[in-house]
Amino acid sequence: MKTTLISSAIVAATLGFSGLAQAQQAGTWMFRVGAMSIIPQVSSGDLSAPSVPGVKIDVDSATTLAGGVSYMLTDNWSLDLPLAVPPKHKIKGDGAISGSGEIGTTRVVPATLFLQYRFLEAQSTWRPYLGAGLTYARFYDETGNGTLTAITNPGGSTTLSIKSEFAPTVQAGLTYSLTPKTYLEGWVGKTFLKVRSTLSTGQTIDTKLDPVSVGLYVGYRY
Repeated sequence: MKTTLISSAIVAATLGFSGLAQAQQAGTWMFRVGAMSIIPQVSSGDLSAPSVPGVKIDVDSATTLAGGVSYMLTDNWSLDLPLAVPPKHKIKGDGAISGSGEIGTTRVVPATLFLQYRFLEAQSTWRPYLGAGLTYARFYDETGNGTLTAITNPGGSTTLSIKSEFAPTVQAGLTYSLTPKTYLEGWVGKTFLKVRSTLSTGQTIDTKLDPVSVGLYVGYRY
């Protein structure tokens, strides 16, 4: 009886480790859901003439429901596509209009495709990784408010648009296997993004956003 129990335990443990290994090998699909924060590291140029000298902007951080899909090309290389509900960012006055508060808002779709290298063996419980990819930052639903209109004084409501751009993104992350099928994941990334905003008055402002992204997720793989 003891021999049978010991043999059964060994078989169960072997199957468990085997399942964990298979879950992280080439051909594995991984799906995750959680939250992501986008934290712009803003460096603003000046609003073009006619304008008070030194008129700049700042952009608030935003957190949103997020997820993603990864596919293991090999035991170490993977492709990853992050997904998220487009966050809404507040645009605020800075520089010469630092105390003006919110002057507008925008939504953005940060569509990125990463190529990742995952360290350690496929069966490892902890797997750190590095990734690099290309982001298409698509801005939409931009709005300007009464404060922006008052600052630009066009004699009517001022609207704005932000040009969508491609930009490189790098990331570092870590997965932790809870079971052969489930895992936790966290990553941090940085996108090197510069955009131009254009007002309905014809004025423009160039801004380095260079956002840092932080994501925390729970995932399932097969």
